[in-house]
Amino acid sequence: MTTFLSTTYLNQSDVALQVESLVEAICGCDSPAFRIKGRTQSIASTRLSRYFKHIQQMVDLVMADADYSFSEHLEAFRDACHDIGLESGADGPVCLNDAGTAYLDHHSSMNLLVDQIRRVVNKRRYKRTAIERRSLARKQALRAAEYVNAITDRYSRTTVVRMDYHYKTEAQGRLRIEHVFEDLDLLISEHRRNPIFDHLIGYIYAVEQGDRADGSGYHIHALYLFNGNQVCRDVFKAQQLGQLWQDITQRQGRSHSSNFDKEGFAEDCGIGRLERSDRCAREVLQKVARYLVKNGQHLRLKPARAKALRIGRF
Repeated sequence: MTTFLSTTYLNQSDVALQVESLVEAICGCDSPAFRIKGRTQSIASTRLSRYFKHIQQMVDLVMADADYSFSEHLEAFRDACHDIGLESGADGPVCLNDAGTAYLDHHSSMNLLVDQIRRVVNKRRYKRTAIERRSLARKQALRAAEYVNAITDRYSRTTVVRMDYHYKTEAQGRLRIEHVFEDLDLLISEHRRNPIFDHLIGYIYAVEQGDRADGSGYHIHALYLFNGNQVCRDVFKAQQLGQLWQDITQRQGRSHSSNFDKEGFAEDCGIGRLERSDRCAREVLQKVARYLVKNGQHLRLKPARAKALRIGRF
């Protein structure tokens, strides 16, 4: 019998994206997972078959005991797996027939899973979750922009440092979303005791997940606002922050700062040392803040009750 399963191990972020791809593909066509032909029960691939290459890892992710909040795609996949009673089998996940008297083969089980996913995504609750996520992203973007505007309006000078915190390729394979939030909590705890954060007057952190195109996996965008009358060397501050991230991740992290390249932004630079009277630079900074909470790189899963967006107090 033809097998479509893969033994290649994907990291958690990639598995979540595979689930999302599968659900989106199912929503975009009406074909089964596999075409089962005639008396010989030979298996032919369909336009959906390639999405089942890592199906066991996908099922393991959503059916695990970990307390996660899922995006609407993963939630629909999880509910469908639960509805049909999907279990591990020798050739891949399987489920019982309608009568509950015998297990279907793997390919027939996947066809049943596809049918159930189509039923789930047509439910009003599923569609409402997607709308609510996009609405929340817009509200958070507005909140972030208003926050940085209020700070730059209060201080005559504000030094802005933007950081992107990533993980090295060799660390991505073992990386789980709870590890990212643990590192973020450690980073924020440094605000109270580390001299790097002296004269910090505001900050924004956003935990995000790279899409299938860029393959960046889990990462954190950060925006720091320092009192510009006390802190003027933004590039040096970015270097210090990058070193701190290295220490927190035990050399498993990497970072980049737009402050290193701010000369290339010309008039569209909203980072570095900004004057309160520079309305243009402040407007660009608001765009930077809104970009940090963009909907396109939302988390597909996160620890329950964890906050992916952290904005300091004003």
